[in-house]
Amino acid sequence: MTGPTEQEIRTRAYELWKDAGEPHGNMDQLWYQAEKELLARKAANGEAHCDKNGHHGPTRYQ
Repeated sequence: MTGPTEQEIRTRAYELWKDAGEPHGNMDQLWYQAEKELLARKAANGEAHCDKNGHHGPTRYQ
């Protein structure tokens, strides 16, 4: 699994910022929260990172 793209994180962080009432000074926290949510979403969809033996594509575990 590749992680979320910078644009995906940026978009989600912006949504979180708007939902929080556009607070000042919390962008780092919102960025990391957005990244964490997106990674969790990918994991919930069954995607897992596998870098053994040169394999870098998504792997589905069932």
